[in-house]
Amino acid sequence: MRQLTYEETGRYAWRDVPEPQLTAPEQALVRPLMVACCDLDVAVCRGRLPLPPGYAVGHEGLAEVVAVGDDVKGVRAGDRVVVPFQINCGACRECRRGVTGSCSSVPLMAAYGMAPIAGLDGGGFMSDLVLVPYADAMLIPIPEAVEPVSIASLSDNIPDGWRTVGPFGAELDKLDVVDRRVLVLGRLSIGLYSAAFAVAMGAQVDYVDTDPQRLAAAEKLGAVVHDVAKPDKSWGSYPVTVHTTADPGALSAALRATWPDGVCTDTGIYSQPKVEMPLQPMYTRGVRFVTGRVSARTVIPQVLELLAGGLDLSPAVDRVVAWEDAPSAWPTMTGKTVYART
Repeated sequence: MRQLTYEETGRYAWRDVPEPQLTAPEQALVRPLMVACCDLDVAVCRGRLPLPPGYAVGHEGLAEVVAVGDDVKGVRAGDRVVVPFQINCGACRECRRGVTGSCSSVPLMAAYGMAPIAGLDGGGFMSDLVLVPYADAMLIPIPEAVEPVSIASLSDNIPDGWRTVGPFGAELDKLDVVDRRVLVLGRLSIGLYSAAFAVAMGAQVDYVDTDPQRLAAAEKLGAVVHDVAKPDKSWGSYPVTVHTTADPGALSAALRATWPDGVCTDTGIYSQPKVEMPLQPMYTRGVRFVTGRVSARTVIPQVLELLAGGLDLSPAVDRVVAWEDAPSAWPTMTGKTVYART
């Protein structure tokens, strides 16, 4: 079978590799139908996250079940499913307490599409077939009413956006309407998804970015937009702030903008060995800081509830590309790109 492989910065190619096979009764084989690039994929292809060559790419997408093992009960051949990017068993202590991103049945950070930084390489979604080792624990049926392009990123970046605001919905609901405010410092798609979820939860969202296209997308999603290149003093302080840029200076700005006893969630991966944080002011003001990886499998059902209510995430998608054009299109990505198989 073919899989898209990272060869070097700016170059990707199809490689022929052996097809995966069912080797255990709890497994499934799926055929990816629609694959979205992750924000990390864009960072790699732009040279901002240097990784060694030779790994299969793609870890966000929707797929069709091709075959299942004898013990699989939740899906069957022909079902269309979301495949979470993290591999998890669903039965260990960590999975039972909802931290499926740290499943103890597999090496830490076991995942698809990011072999150099994954504890276990599951292969890439830009492939003819993908093995799912724990089908009932991982695979989630796709709602028929939701437009598939808009949720192609449901494996990773969409849940990552949700977890920046979703867990704090009850706190926001207790505030006066005028105080239900969320600040999002955005770069690439996660910030857009954060803004969309906060708006859907009834918050006023100030979205800050440098890119005109993302600013326009955030406005379509219901946010008030602010271009950091232009003087704008309309920010204030917020009970919930979101930082997605991986820029230490922007992180400090987000922390300063967080209310006393408010919460700031950071989704960035920092390549530098140290990032300074204003811990004494944070302590004094009681600012809560949340970092770490999302547990996508746990979060996805909560996202689907919002999507069932009519939330449209399509403005976050930059473009849709034919599957066969992936080798030439992948290295040119600057935003959320979806690869569709005909």
